Amino acid sequence: MKQTKYQQIYNELSSSIQDGTYKPNSKLPSEHELADAFGTSRETIRKALNLLSQNGLIQKIKARGSVVLDLNRYEFPVSGLVSFKELSEKMNRSSRTIVHQLEKKIPCKWVREQLDLSDDSLVWHVVRAREIDGERIILDRDYFPVDYVPELTKSICENSIYDYLENDMGLTVSYAKKEIVVEEADEDDLLYLDLNEYKHVVVVRNYVYLNDTTLIEYTESRHRLDKFRFVDFARREKQ
Repeated sequence: MKQTKYQQIYNELSSSIQDGTYKPNSKLPSEHELADAFGTSRETIRKALNLLSQNGLIQKIKARGSVVLDLNRYEFPVSGLVSFKELSEKMNRSSRTIVHQLEKKIPCKWVREQLDLSDDSLVWHVVRAREIDGERIILDRDYFPVDYVPELTKSICENSIYDYLENDMGLTVSYAKKEIVVEEADEDDLLYLDLNEYKHVVVVRNYVYLNDTTLIEYTESRHRLDKFRFVDFARREKQ
């Protein structure tokens, strides 16, 4: 089938991005410059750029233009339940966890509803930035009911809370319900993450359960847009 002009331009720009002609975090030429280079209209260029954006090759940033994304993004398993420590060890990358907040408190009404807690219940509230290769690209906001997790320390939070729950407390973390959305970056994201001009983050909300169906944790894990791709494996069941 004969390709349209914008598909041809998309293929050429895509190849240039994938072979490294355009480096990650660099800018593509402007729509006007691309239109001149390809001898076509800006509308045709805009269609090709939209296709690049849809396929995760560029990010359009207001007042900056089309920025090339890093194709070697970290794979985040949607259906899996892994700790950051396990994920970073699998990636074989330099990483660390920075604990910004650890306190025992009565949570707000919204958090109580997520964890199905009574009005006077206490939770551990943990805020941690996750750094990979020198960049802070994940912000975790965790809530654990004190009734099930009576003690947490900064050292535990810097290492792995799941390791502590399973190996020290003898609990069995079994499954999670997840919700994935894209939201505008909030004050914590701007303060604790290296956003590099990105105005949105990918938020993974986790409701984590023990094997006896006890809801043990509610977490908001906030990821920088250009650093992750969320993957899953699905098998069609016979009808």
